[in-house]
Amino acid sequence: KFERTKPHVNVGTIGHVDHGKTTLTAAICTVLAKVYGGKARDFASIDNAPEERERGITINTSHVEYDTPNRHYAHVDCPGHADYVKNMITGAAQMDGGILVVAATDGPMPQTREHILLGRQVGIPYIIVFMNKCDMVDDEELLELVEMEVRELLSEYDFPGDDLPVIQGSALGALNGEAQWEAKIVELAEALDTNSRARACSRHGIPDANRRRILNPRSWYSSNWPYRARHPESG
Repeated sequence: KFERTKPHVNVGTIGHVDHGKTTLTAAICTVLAKVYGGKARDFASIDNAPEERERGITINTSHVEYDTPNRHYAHVDCPGHADYVKNMITGAAQMDGGILVVAATDGPMPQTREHILLGRQVGIPYIIVFMNKCDMVDDEELLELVEMEVRELLSEYDFPGDDLPVIQGSALGALNGEAQWEAKIVELAEALDTNSRARACSRHGIPDANRRRILNPRSWYSSNWPYRARHPESG
């Protein structure tokens, strides 16, 4: 239940296609509902458009809500596929903070970089990294390498890559009720609370240029985005 006594924070999942953003969104809803109370949302109810179910990717931004003891979160699940970057811009413009999802099996990929750049351009104040699919990687050195690459990439775009939280987990494992991975979702929620509290999750004084980008993402995309999305295929 939405308690108006709690600070309200807008967050969202960003990252490369098929790295597990929607699965993580469902896992957060499910685990936090179990731990703190609230309504769980499964994967199907988040990716609920027929074309999304058919293609197995997120096309439109989806919205869910959940609570921690200290905050009420409105969460937008953004598409990662390059064809739908305009939808991604609309979703990112609403965020007070972002959860960057990177599959440990792949490491940073093209949309990982693009979404970090987008986050910087529209003024997302902070990013927390969730390294997903860690249950599929047995090599600790590989996990360390992926984490290092992500931190370096974030630093490249002026986020505090050396200092920001990186949680290694498995969204699917958490969604399936595996205790060790559920604990990682709680750790992620605690990191969100800590970072939102430190920054008060306020977007005071957004520059006029960024405000225009937020209000008119199509215009900003056309003139500023360094990548060009292909026209979505019909059917």
